[in-house]
Amino acid sequence: MRIWMLAMVSVLALNLVSCAQKLPRYRTEALVKSSAVRLQWAAQGRDEEFASITDALEAGDRFLERGKLSDAEQYYLLALRKAEFVEQLFVDEQLRLEAQKLKAEEERREAERQRVLEEKNRKLIEERELAAREISRKAAKAAAREKEREVRPLAVAHTVKRGETLPQIAARPDVYGDALLWPLIYRANRDQIRDPKRIWPGQLLKIPRNVGRDDIAEARRYAQERRLP
Repeated sequence: MRIWMLAMVSVLALNLVSCAQKLPRYRTEALVKSSAVRLQWAAQGRDEEFASITDALEAGDRFLERGKLSDAEQYYLLALRKAEFVEQLFVDEQLRLEAQKLKAEEERREAERQRVLEEKNRKLIEERELAAREISRKAAKAAAREKEREVRPLAVAHTVKRGETLPQIAARPDVYGDALLWPLIYRANRDQIRDPKRIWPGQLLKIPRNVGRDDIAEARRYAQERRLP
């Protein structure tokens, strides 16, 4: 606002001095450029730079009022160059801030990518550790069963307990460890078992040991066809 008022006052003063006098070539350019810079960049501060431009313009007007056109021209040119310099400062600052913003955004995205990657790697490690623990658990369980088989002698006979069924007896580790092999027990004890669904507490059942692969396959087939509880 101060520059526009200065421009109006200067024009009136020059008209009073001489209507025929030629205005300096840089005066209008300096006024326009300084006004544009102030309007566009006033919010950025830099009051000292704006004051310096105004001082140069006022000095040029004083020389112009005294008829010293050459001196006035130098100050108007100085004001123009200062306005251009301040404008470039603001442009550079804006570019710097934008570059800084872009860099910060890229760093944020990179940090997010790293976080996602680390989270994925952490989950992968956890899954591998869990799988390894599960394998170890199963291996230990299998080893324990094998050791139990080695330590516990295999039964050649079994006394039926209350509530037991042939599949339950066949599934015992000291018998066959497989519920589907109950037909082997049933066939070996047909003399005392009429119905495989009915066995009685106290019955002493023979557990056949000399069975071949064909006997085992046939027993499983029979058990699948005639399922028992």
